[in-house]
This record gives sequence, structure tokens and C-alpha cells, in this order.
Amino acid sequence: MKYLKQVLGQDLRQYTMVVALAALIIIFNIISGGRMLTSSNFQNLISGNAYVLILALGMLMVIVIGQIDLSVGSVAGFAGMVMALVAKNYNVPWWAAVLIAIAIGILAGAWHGFFLAQLGIPGFITTLGGMMIFRGGVIWISHSISVPAPEQLKWFGAGYLPEWGPAFTGMNNSTLLLGIIGIVCYVVAQLRKYKHSGDGNGTKDPLWAVIVRIALMTLLIGYFTWLFGSGRVGTSFPVPGLILLLLTIVYHIITQRTKFGRHVYAVGGNKAAAALSGVNVKKTYFLTMVNMSLLASIAGILFVGRSTAAGPADGTSWEMDAIASVFIGGAAVSGGVGTILATIVGGLVMAVLNNGLMLMGVGADKTQVIKGFVLLAAVAFDVYNKKSGKSSIIGRVFGGNKKAAN
Repeated sequence: MKYLKQVLGQDLRQYTMVVALAALIIIFNIISGGRMLTSSNFQNLISGNAYVLILALGMLMVIVIGQIDLSVGSVAGFAGMVMALVAKNYNVPWWAAVLIAIAIGILAGAWHGFFLAQLGIPGFITTLGGMMIFRGGVIWISHSISVPAPEQLKWFGAGYLPEWGPAFTGMNNSTLLLGIIGIVCYVVAQLRKYKHSGDGNGTKDPLWAVIVRIALMTLLIGYFTWLFGSGRVGTSFPVPGLILLLLTIVYHIITQRTKFGRHVYAVGGNKAAAALSGVNVKKTYFLTMVNMSLLASIAGILFVGRSTAAGPADGTSWEMDAIASVFIGGAAVSGGVGTILATIVGGLVMAVLNNGLMLMGVGADKTQVIKGFVLLAAVAFDVYNKKSGKSSIIGRVFGGNKKAAN
């Protein structure tokens, strides 16, 4: 146990949801006769859930400031529908239609942010109204009819990294390069952490533990690189997955390394104390809501590209999956706690659960029941540990949370 802690960290409980995710994958792979861990299945799993995980990135920040956004699914559906309509009816270039959809997301977020920040109306009420407005708007402007999307958007919603280079690797070389980049970045990050780990009062990790940690992660990244890159010809790592990966990195940096990110946690932890320390609470509320709807529009664009058409029902209940991903990832209902990486793990738990139950032939009705119980169990388990005076388990996935204002 001592050596395991040296490799993974002193608090092994922070890996609870990671272990749960791995267990779900293994269990469903056994039950489904090996159909879970296949190239095509994981490619579809990432492509089919990228839009929800993108929503979860923004929803985390909304929940951290102590609010909730019920409008994200409707905003995503409305932005996607407008994009398809202007491209079809007015011959607007696809890229201009995408910019219009993003602008709609920003304006929707500014609308919600104004009512929350300036008028003090709680986010729940503000976005509940927004959900009704934009859901009705989708049906209104579409006349309840699906609208075909520009062909170019299919690459963003359902495309793959291109093939290039020699064929002797037996893999898609774009995916192989992506995996190599991931390994190199992880190695560099671990070596830098090791170099500076003894600068403070903490104990420096032994070099052998760092090497073992790097070896384990290299094997993991290598396996999934092979899994995504060894599928049928013409497939590789999905483009929506790449977009999700880039956004995850960007928002991890924003929440953990920037002044705005620190303000988000400060406002969620204690709004009054944050205001006294110089944090502009209204500005933080406003920008967080704008960011949420911006990501909703991006999610809507990806979904329309994947389905090749915008439909009047697009976005229905998306907010529920996004909220569930955040809470399963360990965010606190009261705000102030949660991380981007933990939220992605929570979202992947939901995605694997959906995918595994589908492979088993479980109906949508029973799937919803099971997902509801999983959400309640995850949150109840975390609340129990907090009330028992123990450290939050799922709330500490991938490290602590920053609450201090700058």
C-alpha cells in the first residue's frame, strides 16, 4: 500500500470515479462478449457523447458559482436550427452559418447573465424561462420540420482524423501522432512536477515512483491510441473527440491557472467574502453564463453535423445529462467545488453506462431509471463522507479545487 500511494498519490480515494469508470468498461465488455472494447464502439461512444461532455464543461463553472442552467439544451437546439435555416434558405456559407450560431449562443448567455448579474434573478428561474423561450423558438422557426445541414459540417460532427504517411504502422498515423503527443506532454508534465516537488514543504516523490507512473500512463494512452487507430479503413480518432480534448485542456487551464477561474471558485465558495476581497461578483456571474451558452452553441453545431440535419427536438433533456456529469464528477450542490477533469470522468461514466446498457439491449426507459439511481448514489455517497467528517471522495478526483481570489 505504501508503494501504491507513492505511485498514485497519498490519497488513493481521489481515484474512486476513475476506478468506477474502468470497472464499468470491463464489466460491460465481459457481459457484451467483447463488444465494448472495440474500435468502432469507442469511436461512436466519443462522437455520440462529445456534445454532452462539452456542455458539462460549462455547466461545471455554472454549478461552481452556485447556480444552475436549465436552458443549455434548448439554446443548443435553437442555435443549430438557425444555422441550418440560414445556410439552406439564404445560401449563407457554412462557416458564416457557424459564426451566426455561435453569436446566438453568446447573446443567449448575455441575456441570462443580465438577469442573473444585474437584476439578481436566480439562475434556475432565469434559465427556466430561457429553456421555454428557446425550446418554443426551435419549434416555431422550424415549423416542426427537420432542416438539412451544410455537408461541410459532417466532418466536425462525425468526421475522423485524416490518414497520412506510410502504412507500415498498421494504424491510422494521425491517431498515432496524437497518442505520441499525449504521451510526450504527460512525461514532460510529470518530470517538471518531479523537479519542483521538493521546492516547498512537501516531500519529493521518489524517482522510481515517477517512472512507474509514467510507464502506466504510457501503456494506457498507448492502448487507447491503438484502439482508436486500428479500426476499419477510413476511421480513426473522431474529430468531435479532438474538439472535446482541446476544450478540456483550455478549460482546465482557465479554471486552475487564470484569475477568472480563481474568481469563479471564490464566488462559489463565499460570495460575500469574494466581494470583500475585490472580486467583481456580477462580472463573474455574467461571463460564466455567457460561456455556458457559447459552449451550448458549439454542442449544437457538432450534433447537427453528426446527424446531418437540425430537428425540432434537438437538445431535449441535454441539460440533465450535463448536470448529472458534473455532480457525478464530484461538484458540490452548494457551489465552490469541482474540477474540469473530474467532470469529464463523470461524463464518461454516464456515456459508458448509456453505451453498455445499449449493447445489452436495455430499453431507454430502464436506462433512465438506472442512470437516476447512479446519480443519486454518487451524490449521496459524497454527501455521506462530508457529513461523517471525512474528505470528499469524488470531489477530489484529479486534485484539489482553487477557491482563493486573486
